Amino acid sequence: MKQAGGWPLRAWLTTFRLLRRYHRYEVVNLEPLLRPGAKLIVGYHGRPLAVDLCMLTVTLHERLGYLPHGVAHGAFDSIPGMRAVADGLGFVTGDDPRLAEAVARGEHVLLQPGGTREGCRGFRHRYRVDWGERMGYLRLAVRYRLPIVPVGGSGMDDAYVGLNDGYALGRRVGMPARLPLWLGVGATGLWPLSLPFPVKMTQWVGEPLTRHLEPGFDAGDRDAMRAVHQDVADAVQGLLDRARGVDKGSTRKAVQ
Repeated sequence: MKQAGGWPLRAWLTTFRLLRRYHRYEVVNLEPLLRPGAKLIVGYHGRPLAVDLCMLTVTLHERLGYLPHGVAHGAFDSIPGMRAVADGLGFVTGDDPRLAEAVARGEHVLLQPGGTREGCRGFRHRYRVDWGERMGYLRLAVRYRLPIVPVGGSGMDDAYVGLNDGYALGRRVGMPARLPLWLGVGATGLWPLSLPFPVKMTQWVGEPLTRHLEPGFDAGDRDAMRAVHQDVADAVQGLLDRARGVDKGSTRKAVQ
C-alpha cells in the first residue's frame, strides 16, 4: 500500500489543525489507541462531515506518525480527482489488499457505520446512533482480527443546524453515488459555504471490544453478529451520552 503523503496529506493536517483550535478540540482517554497493534476505530458520524473524527486522525498522526486509514464514501471512486485525494490520505472505499497491508503494519483503520444516513439528519435527530443493519465494519473486524475501539463525544452535532434528512432526500431525487442532499445552517449562512458554529468538541475513546475475536465466535451466525453489533452501537451511544452528561435512561435504543 502506497504511503499517504503529498499535498492531500499536507492540506488535511493543516485544515484540521486549524479546526482543532477553532473547536477547542480535546480527546478523553486516547491511551487505547496508542497501544501497539492495529485496531478498528468505529465512531459516530457527526454532521455533516465527521469533523471530530478528522481531527482525531491528526492527533493520532502526531502521536503515531501515520494517518489512520479511513474507509471513505464510495463517491471518492466516482468523482474525478477524488481517487488521488484518497490515495494521498491513505483512505480506501472498501475492503481491498491495501487494508491488509495497513493492518499487517499495525496501523489503525477508521470508519463510521452510520455514514451520511447518520451525519445528514435534521436538528431533531442529534447524538443518536443510527446504524440499522450496517454490519460491514464488523465483518471487517472479524476478517482482519481487529479489536473494535468505540468513539463518541460532544459538540459534533452542534456545529451546524440540520434542516432536513439529507440521506432520504438524496435517495428520493436520485443523487449520484448515493450522495446526500442536505441543508444545514452554520455561523455564516448555509452549508457548505458557511463556517461551522465555534462549538467546543470533545472526543471520548472507549476501551477495545473483543467479543467477536473470542474462540468459537461464528461470523456466519447472524444472531451472534447482531449481538456484537448491538454491543458496539451501545458502547458508542454510551460515550455520546457520557460526554454530554445525559442520563442513559433518557436516550433511545442505540440501533434503530
